[in-house]
Amino acid sequence: MKRDLAAKMNKRFVDLLLLGISAPLWLPLLAALSVVVRIRIGSPVLFRQLRPGFRGRPFYLVKFRTMTDARDESGHSLPDDERLTSFGKWLRSTSLDELPELINVLKNEMSLVGPRPLLMQYLPLYSPRQARRHDVMPGITGWAQINGRNAISWEEKFDLDLWYVENQSIWLDLKILSLTLLKVFARDGINTPGSATAPFFTGSIKP
Repeated sequence: MKRDLAAKMNKRFVDLLLLGISAPLWLPLLAALSVVVRIRIGSPVLFRQLRPGFRGRPFYLVKFRTMTDARDESGHSLPDDERLTSFGKWLRSTSLDELPELINVLKNEMSLVGPRPLLMQYLPLYSPRQARRHDVMPGITGWAQINGRNAISWEEKFDLDLWYVENQSIWLDLKILSLTLLKVFARDGINTPGSATAPFFTGSIKP
């Protein structure tokens, strides 16, 4: 228990240290993109959605908005690929839409590295093993993100998440952050082939 607490405190210290060192870069970029999103897509600038965090506790994840509120004649939202703007596609391809999640890290709701926080409705669909992804703080990037991101299956993602949970360390986090920068520049695995977003998880046959 003491070892787990110490590891968690060390991870938090590294998160805050890296955020502090890089603040002269991400703070002006965050402010500039907020203005551009407001002009190109509209208000609100931020997309907020309830997601499960550590131990499944809910929090509001924040991202830059990438879609319009376009609806059909019946008032229903149009499909994601029709609401996703060209500027929104660019934000996603560069992963800059996720920059506001640094606010979640500052609030101690997320870490820089960890399994991605998914949707609340997925919680009852996880197998007991898959649910262990919530044994650590969710992250902006993670082992699954540098090994396929949205271009791999849910089963593969969860296997990678569980590998991270079982092997996490400060050095692994630094490796993941370094490789994430390379992936962002290469723009690999942004979307599931043939889809604007990842498909919904509907359950698993794995124990």
